[in-house]
Amino acid sequence: MNAPDLPERSRPAQRQAEIAEHVLQHGSVSATELAEMFHVSLMTIHRDLDELARQGVVRKFRGGVSAQPSSVFESNVSFRLRAAREEKLALARRARALIEPGMAVMLDDSTTTLEVARLLEDDAGPLTVITNFLETIKLLSGVPGIRLLALGGEYYPTHDSFLGMPCVEAIEALRVDLLFASTSAISGGYAYHQEQEIVLVKRAMIRSAQRSVLMVDHTKLGRAALHRLAPLRDFDLVLTDGQAPEETLSEMREHGVRYEIA
Repeated sequence: MNAPDLPERSRPAQRQAEIAEHVLQHGSVSATELAEMFHVSLMTIHRDLDELARQGVVRKFRGGVSAQPSSVFESNVSFRLRAAREEKLALARRARALIEPGMAVMLDDSTTTLEVARLLEDDAGPLTVITNFLETIKLLSGVPGIRLLALGGEYYPTHDSFLGMPCVEAIEALRVDLLFASTSAISGGYAYHQEQEIVLVKRAMIRSAQRSVLMVDHTKLGRAALHRLAPLRDFDLVLTDGQAPEETLSEMREHGVRYEIA
């Protein structure tokens, strides 16, 4: 006889998918809460969380799990796609106004610059777009008027992008008119990021661009991460939103950083 079908939530893959969705929606949650929600033991929940952490979807801490970034861990792209959507769209609209037909524009693998790419789907005009972000590649492939250059390298599922030395070398062979980039932390006149692989690629992008624009919503201001990416003065313009704290704006003025509020 065939074994009866297991209840949906007793299937590890299904349960893990539901756990991931819950954590992505709420940011952080305790293991005890998840065990009660899914009617399984704490040991089972910890096995599920170990697997999700291995996949890079979440990060574990004592007593629970989080999809939010820390000073040493960047959040999964699925979480970042949900965060600060209205602020990112406001930044993207201002960034779109800087793009002129005929330009070569580079977009990094941030979900902030993905919003710029969305605005290029209609009426972009003749434009060359270079990116290492798979989501942007899929979005712009086949869009009329856009010549798309995909930067190769090693694929990182957590970021849904291509990184590593092959990506850096591909960037160094190019010279673009305009770079739009983002990062996870801004503090004391510097941009920071948690991962050195990301830092190396973003630095190469800055060097390859005649003009570079850093797009950071207010949630990234006044925070630090493990690796220093670059002084904010290395960017021609920093775009942020109206909820940016005055303390951070004052710091940027003191460091001679040109910024705009979108």
